[in-house]
Amino acid sequence: MVTPAAHREAAAYLQQTYEMSQRRACRVIDGDRASVRYQARRPDDGELRERLKALAQERRRFGYRRLHVLLRREGHAVNKKRVQRLYREERLRVRQRGGRKRAMGTRRPIETPAVANQRWSLDFVADQFTDGRRFRILEVYDDCTRECLALVADTSIGGRRVARAGRDHRLARQAGDDRQRQRHGTDVQRHPGMGRPAQDRLALHRPRQAPAERLQRELQRQAARRTAERDPVQLPGGRPRQAGSLAAGL
Repeated sequence: MVTPAAHREAAAYLQQTYEMSQRRACRVIDGDRASVRYQARRPDDGELRERLKALAQERRRFGYRRLHVLLRREGHAVNKKRVQRLYREERLRVRQRGGRKRAMGTRRPIETPAVANQRWSLDFVADQFTDGRRFRILEVYDDCTRECLALVADTSIGGRRVARAGRDHRLARQAGDDRQRQRHGTDVQRHPGMGRPAQDRLALHRPRQAPAERLQRELQRQAARRTAERDPVQLPGGRPRQAGSLAAGL
């Protein structure tokens, strides 16, 4: 019992049940006689309550602050505290929106693929240079073999770039039982200078070989082929040599 209303009710109960005087009842409950004898002189709030409930029915998402503004616009001389008290007593509190529904129970773990190339995963790794510029690396790896299939590094990698990288590596990695990659006529159409004879068009490479390393070896093969196709040069006192090997003999 800490509120004056509770003290008044307790004092009235002792006076009626045990025929105590008001002074003795206040001494028993350790209350103040002034607060027990106090008679409320608050005006009737019936009209204000009815109007507040009507506005709350019209504006279901309005709280007591907005309803107070509407009441003041209609001419009711009432402060915010009084509106808040009536709002709480009438239980007009706006119902809070429910949160996002979450799955109950334990989640089923993702099954590990049984064979290679059944499911790939993408991930991003970020870092920065010594001058503060940041860059990202797109990783593509196989969930079964845990093999890194591709690494795409750039300062900015958009969604189209990610889709294109996945499509290119899917076409480039048509896996068989021996887990080899095959490069078909798509690469020849995209890069005409990389065409080869029909018997040498199928190129095999290691799965972990990076695209940059494959491109470097391809360029080296082309340079060696161009050197071999040059006309031989007849030296004064020796056998004929290729023109590309003159610099090596000097």
